[in-house]
Amino acid sequence: MSSPSGSEPVIELVSLEQLDEIAPLFEGYLDFYQRPGLGVEGRAFLQQRLERDESVVLLARCAGTACGITQLYGLFSSVRLQPRWVLNDLFVEPSFRRRGVAKALLQEAAAFVRARGGCSLTLETDADNHSAQALYQSLGWELEQGLQHYELHLR
Repeated sequence: MSSPSGSEPVIELVSLEQLDEIAPLFEGYLDFYQRPGLGVEGRAFLQQRLERDESVVLLARCAGTACGITQLYGLFSSVRLQPRWVLNDLFVEPSFRRRGVAKALLQEAAAFVRARGGCSLTLETDADNHSAQALYQSLGWELEQGLQHYELHLR
């Protein structure tokens, strides 16, 4: 994974053995999206994804401290006959924001997907999350045009 110089974040691929270290970051992500108090369930969810090889988690470290995570899920594109990925979770500890952590995680996620032959990496964000949108666009992400996104809630 990446090994930037200086005070830039270092990104690494997470293993199940690092669950205790990443669980608080995932809980922070859930809290950010107004899902507080899911610490135990959130940890169990994360543990299941890693145990079952259903997701990939990248961890950012700033001066050795765990400061951010992103979680990726693999899918397939029948039209392109290639794997595609969803960047579902991206969280940076508030005290580490605006230091390039999210940018480093996004760049490493793209490199990870590219190295595995993925044809695309998709994410979604709130319509009013303008700072995140500006970051995505600065890294070459494009707002999908011409498609309507539908979701069937089953619970």
